[in-house]
Amino acid sequence: MGSVLLDLLLPRRCACCALPGVELCAACLQLLPRVRPPLCARCGAPTQWPVRRCRECSGRRLGFATARAAVEYDERVRKLVAAWKEYALRRLASFAVALVAEAIPRPPADTVVSFVPPDPDRGLKRGHHPAAALAAGLGAAWELPAVPLLERPRAAPPQRGLELPARRRNVRGAFASCRAPPARVVLVDDVYTTGATASEAARTLLRAGARHVDVVTFARTVRRR
Repeated sequence: MGSVLLDLLLPRRCACCALPGVELCAACLQLLPRVRPPLCARCGAPTQWPVRRCRECSGRRLGFATARAAVEYDERVRKLVAAWKEYALRRLASFAVALVAEAIPRPPADTVVSFVPPDPDRGLKRGHHPAAALAAGLGAAWELPAVPLLERPRAAPPQRGLELPARRRNVRGAFASCRAPPARVVLVDDVYTTGATASEAARTLLRAGARHVDVVTFARTVRRR
């Protein structure tokens, strides 16, 4: 009854095109730009042909073994992620889980799924954490355990608008292990921008005892050259 009443008071609208009906309409779902091969084997950036390292990750000491994403972070996806993160449209998590599970093969059976933890202040303000919801959904879809392995002991300034060197400095030492990780971890986040956050989080897991960390995100920024 509460759900019906809420739908009457606040009718559902597509987060991308604002048409009434559902949080993501079929037309917009179809138009979301999928990340398709060929890809950089390391960071997952779309490339002209398969490469082991691309210009985006070459020469960088990344903490993760690979990074993969389901969709490109274009204007439509930006609206979707903003509605999911900032306006608490939690039902969008199910769409994100389905798209990621469709794009990325199931990890090996000995893998544990975890997530990049939120900044304490922003997590408290939002009251939910999309990366945690995505990790839980993927764990269920892949039939793998999903557990928190990291925490953020301190708040940090937002990464938005910062160049890569500033992003690296901003997240240096930002994470701590909250339990001993297994050997193989899939680390989940909502958006991969430069990889600075994912790399620092993965590096923390490696220092705590993990042997192999792969990063999976719903969306990623794609730089056209």
